[in-house]
Amino acid sequence: MKTVVVTGGNRGIGHAVARELVTRGCRVVLHARDRERGERARDELGGAGPGEVTLVWGDLSTKRGIRETAEAILATCPRIDVLIHNAGLWPSERTLNEDGLEMAFVVNHLAPFMLNHLLEARLVESRSRVVQVSAGIYVKGRPDLEKTPTGDDFHPLGTYPTTKLCNLLLVPRFAARWKERGPTILALHPGVIRTGLGDRKGLLGGLLRVVKRLWKSPEEGARPVVKLALDPALEGVTGRYYHLDMETELHPVARKETLAAGLWAQAQKLSGLGEAG
Repeated sequence: MKTVVVTGGNRGIGHAVARELVTRGCRVVLHARDRERGERARDELGGAGPGEVTLVWGDLSTKRGIRETAEAILATCPRIDVLIHNAGLWPSERTLNEDGLEMAFVVNHLAPFMLNHLLEARLVESRSRVVQVSAGIYVKGRPDLEKTPTGDDFHPLGTYPTTKLCNLLLVPRFAARWKERGPTILALHPGVIRTGLGDRKGLLGGLLRVVKRLWKSPEEGARPVVKLALDPALEGVTGRYYHLDMETELHPVARKETLAAGLWAQAQKLSGLGEAG
């Protein structure tokens, strides 16, 4: 039975991914930020198929919470066959966490970086496959090494693609880091999906809800994620990006080596994780 960790698995695409994995007989380690919501999701998924569901909870919007989440995952998982970074945040206003960092920057970018490092020994032992759920809108991202971490360049429409691009720029670097060590990493855009991500209040929120009726369901968004997670044909494939289930070349904005190097060094400094971490 494969053990698959899904961050942000209590709703949206993550919940649909977890359900599909349970139906395929996987042991799903469901991460949720809120314990009560996570327990409801776990109980709901418990009878969805022959697989198993275990809950871990933790706040991926702070460095302390990320470390606690990693500790909970390690305590729960003697091995990790697949790690799916699904948790995401699209805020409508600039909010700083207890570390003085902008929340979307932490959840969308720093959290996957830190988890990859904090879980790295287990990922190497397990020869894990890491799947990064990205977003095609990353092409609109404009990271600023000075301003983006603290949200000094915050924009309700621009910060989400910028932080997703920050994360995507580091996927090839993780692929290179792990090349001879076992783990592989893939990223994908699962489609424009009807979830609560980016919901707004007021008139704009009402218009968005109307538009979202035309978007794909979470179940449709889950399919390419599950394919990347379990497809045996992708064994050993690493550092690739997929639009749905089709391999696609990254836009030039995601292939800027100097920017990628700067983001990597910055993430190491902010997280307190050096090359050995």
